[in-house]
Amino acid sequence: MTLRPIAEHDQDEFIELVLASADLHHPWMSLPATPQAFKTYLERFTDPESSQGLLVCVRETGAIAGTVNINTIVRGRMQGASLGYAAFAPSAGQGYMTEGLGLVLRYAFEELRLHRLEAQIQPDNHASLKLVERLGFRYEGFSPKILFIDGAWRDHERWAIINDGDPHPSLPSR
Repeated sequence: MTLRPIAEHDQDEFIELVLASADLHHPWMSLPATPQAFKTYLERFTDPESSQGLLVCVRETGAIAGTVNINTIVRGRMQGASLGYAAFAPSAGQGYMTEGLGLVLRYAFEELRLHRLEAQIQPDNHASLKLVERLGFRYEGFSPKILFIDGAWRDHERWAIINDGDPHPSLPSR
């Protein structure tokens, strides 16, 4: 698996995968399924210091297997971000997201030098819960009605993983 930033030229393949994965993603998440929605989605990632959109791709073919967002990057004393991710139906269940999200963790901790990553997961999303457990995330608590998804405020479990590696230069010394 490889990672690469999502780009304008990914629009058609991305939307096709979103539409093919509607049953897989519902009711857990909603991804852009029209050209206008995709354009708006890309705008979230214009400042890589605050959010990054990455694609998990099959190394041999370049096919998109999933997507991972590093959202709301906070520097200073926090040095953290939240993750959003989704596998796409044609390749779901083949271990691609385990490997891909593992690459994202390495990138976030070694390149971005973040200290903490969080994932908010709906309690019935068993596949996502198993994914973060496999990668070493730790359950931290329950957040009632924290995210608005599929027309309603949804409860989520909060999972996090910590890295105590080399701190980012923006970390205050005291």
